[in-house]
Amino acid sequence: MTDIRPLSQTFWVAPQITPEDVREAAAKGVRLVINNRPDGEEPGQPAGAEIEAAAKEAGLAYIAIPIRGGNIGEADLDAFDVAVANASGVTLAYCRSGMRSAALRALARARAGGDVEAILREAAEAGYDLAGLRPRLEALAALNNG
Repeated sequence: MTDIRPLSQTFWVAPQITPEDVREAAAKGVRLVINNRPDGEEPGQPAGAEIEAAAKEAGLAYIAIPIRGGNIGEADLDAFDVAVANASGVTLAYCRSGMRSAALRALARARAGGDVEAILREAAEAGYDLAGLRPRLEALAALNNG
């Protein structure tokens, strides 16, 4: 199975997953798959439609929020917030390495007023260094906590 890393008990991130990974994730309690990877980013990657079909076959919800490079915009954050708010159980988000998925969650948490140090620590404990996002995280958190 792909290297799935929990950021919390209910939110996990991973690099590119396969249809088989989806079935295994469902058996481990995942209920929502969020695809943060655009199709065609790399030769040979499974298409989003393949992962979506595997998710539906396993009884999981699926949403695509493709993010190109590190360009996470407000619309991406809005879509993420809606998806997670409507999720029940564990959410698994994936991209090429897991970094964009971890960054998307971090930015969404900061925008909701989360503690930036706790957000960065959570990501670091899962192996994702988001220190470069600190200024944006702090700005988002300040908007909510201001």
